Amino acid sequence: MEILPQQILAALNDARRAEARRRSRLRVQAGDQVLPVVRRWRGGFALDATQVSQLRGLVDLYDGARHLSTCLIIASAVEGDELICTTKRETAVRDGAALDFARDDHVPRALLPRL
Repeated sequence: MEILPQQILAALNDARRAEARRRSRLRVQAGDQVLPVVRRWRGGFALDATQVSQLRGLVDLYDGARHLSTCLIIASAVEGDELICTTKRETAVRDGAALDFARDDHVPRALLPRL
């Protein structure tokens, strides 16, 4: 890669970033700002540093239109062309209400009528 001119290297890097943004359906919503997620791993994710230079606090993580989780970002740093966000917690969003009692799996769900 060192034998290629700087202009070609820059164009290749731009194309790689554009392809990563296009492929990824993951996005982060922080207030009114919606940002595509470039990479994701346990304990954090990476955003495009050209779109945002700093991000902290509570954000929502979406996969397309589906709300996946709520994340608390405690640190963010620019590394190369990515903003690396480190999360303290990631709470999954549930479809139903949380149970306020312990459910036993061996108990029948309903009574059968007598014949």
